[in-house]
Amino acid sequence: MRIKERLLRAIDATGMTFLDPLVRLVAGEDPREQLRKVGLYIVTPVVSFGLFLAAWTGVASSLETPYGSLPTPRQVWDQGAALVDAHFESRRAEAEFYAQQGGRAEALAAEAAELRTRARTSPQNERGSLENNATVLEKRSARAVEAKYSASPTYLEQILTSLYTVFAGFVIASAVAIPVGILCGLSPVFTAAVNPLIQVFKPVSPLAWLPIVMIVVATLYTTEPQEAWFEKSFISSAITVALCSLWPTLVNTALGVSSIERDHLNVARVLRLGWWTKIRKIVVPSTLPLMFTGLRISLGVGWMVLIAAEMLAQNPGLGKFVWDMFQNGSSQTMAQIIVAVFTIGSIGFLLDRAMLILQKTVTYDSGAA
Repeated sequence: MRIKERLLRAIDATGMTFLDPLVRLVAGEDPREQLRKVGLYIVTPVVSFGLFLAAWTGVASSLETPYGSLPTPRQVWDQGAALVDAHFESRRAEAEFYAQQGGRAEALAAEAAELRTRARTSPQNERGSLENNATVLEKRSARAVEAKYSASPTYLEQILTSLYTVFAGFVIASAVAIPVGILCGLSPVFTAAVNPLIQVFKPVSPLAWLPIVMIVVATLYTTEPQEAWFEKSFISSAITVALCSLWPTLVNTALGVSSIERDHLNVARVLRLGWWTKIRKIVVPSTLPLMFTGLRISLGVGWMVLIAAEMLAQNPGLGKFVWDMFQNGSSQTMAQIIVAVFTIGSIGFLLDRAMLILQKTVTYDSGAA
């Protein structure tokens, strides 16, 4: 019984509620009702997905495009496996490269040390030449150690780049949206002042924001590439994500603050709590459920925006991968684009689940789903 309760709590925390009847069925709880729910929440979606794959296979065999026939599910699966294999092959080649460079550096360093030893016991007229040769070998050894492996980013590395970029944009958006949303909820005057800006900028497409952001970044971020902490394409993509994804968090935070019961704020006034204490002890805890609803929507919007931003900014992530495959234009690359589509959708789902878990960890709202 204790194991069942732990499993049910874990399922509720992760939002994977379709597994709930399966656990209860295994525990022997009302088998008929749980079988009905298993059929509804597990068997039906599996059958539906199977029909989707069957329809896809049928259409693929009869649909010809300028780049060849539409890839079948099997071909897409094979290309996904090939992309993963290519990643590990690249890692193996990288390890071999650094091993070779390390061995070469050690050999050159040993040769340089031998020359310096000979120079100590050599006649004066030979000593300078030996020491110069040793210095040259030491420099070559240092260059061998500093050499970097050069290769195009693999598919898994591009996924990590996209996650890193969307996280940066999401953090920027949250840092702006949450304080502004709190101020909007607390002050009708501030709301009236910023509401026109919200209504004007909220519907703007990332394709409109990105050129402006790229121009501004290129103007202000003048650090030399070898000294820069971040690539300009990364900064442009992250800021574009932030500009497009901050609005759901801002609006939901403002709505949450304006919905706080007046009694709570009256208690703060009676206790003469400071402004920051009131925000920290009353406003933020009361607003968390709606705030997290906005954060989940913002993260989803940011993930969608990111792909378009990476395409145009040429930031080496999933968006650039899709664009490069489209430019290649072949049946094989079409299958890889479909792999990217499923990857993008799966990661979006996992990001939403992660936000839901975090929401249920820090709030008392049991109705989140």
